[in-house]
Amino acid sequence: MATTPRPAAAPIEGRTIGTMNWLGLWTLYLRETRRFMKVWAQTLAAPAVTTILFMVIFSLALGGEKRQIAGMSFGTFLAPGLIVMAILQNAFANTSSSLLIAKVQGNIVDTLMPPLSASELTLGFVGGGVTRGIVVGFSVGFAFLLMPGVSMHITHLWAVVYFAVSASVMLSLAGVLTGIWADKFDHAAAITNFIVAPLSLLSGTFYTIDRLSPSWQILSAGNPFHYLIDGFRYGFIGHQDSNIAIGVIYTLALNIGLAVWVWRVFRSGYRLKP
Repeated sequence: MATTPRPAAAPIEGRTIGTMNWLGLWTLYLRETRRFMKVWAQTLAAPAVTTILFMVIFSLALGGEKRQIAGMSFGTFLAPGLIVMAILQNAFANTSSSLLIAKVQGNIVDTLMPPLSASELTLGFVGGGVTRGIVVGFSVGFAFLLMPGVSMHITHLWAVVYFAVSASVMLSLAGVLTGIWADKFDHAAAITNFIVAPLSLLSGTFYTIDRLSPSWQILSAGNPFHYLIDGFRYGFIGHQDSNIAIGVIYTLALNIGLAVWVWRVFRSGYRLKP
């Protein structure tokens, strides 16, 4: 008795993720944000309190409400710079600590094994750092809003948004590079103490650049943190020490260069893959 041949089984097709693995990217971003939200007292509240203490101490030590800079109270001049300092330091800390802890604990493989491209890894880590920086900036700004002698009226919204985001992106990218390069916590601390902190404190947060000597003004002109703080301050008080257009172009070019650098590092697996 003749049997009817069975049809050939259809070939099993592999799962197609598409150009962008949105689910994987979103999962990585959630991990990076939940990581610092679970210890919010350390990652959000503590930096806000430290920044507020900076405001109180410097305001009292340097004349309080009687001191005027650029026609305004010292507290009003100081507040935007302190907000950006908090954004910078916390965006850097989030990405650098995430990668360094994963390397030290040996669970970096959990990040490298999922089907995530170099672009998705870059966006996921930077997104977490940006979120932490902006959240800390909001909390510090809200605290300053309640402080006497400090005016927090926005005059140029685009400048506030651009320079806040640009600052958090720049230090998130720098944190990724630091976390990948560093082999132990001492290495990351060295970058924080000898690069991030000096650039932050010497960026015009507590003074106007025209009070410096010509040589220090030249050095300040090459400091990207100066343009971030000056542009953010311009968004609040309308005062600027440098050309805002130059600041936008300079910081945008740096962020693009850092993003390409981070993408190439993730793609090559430098210090991540055996």
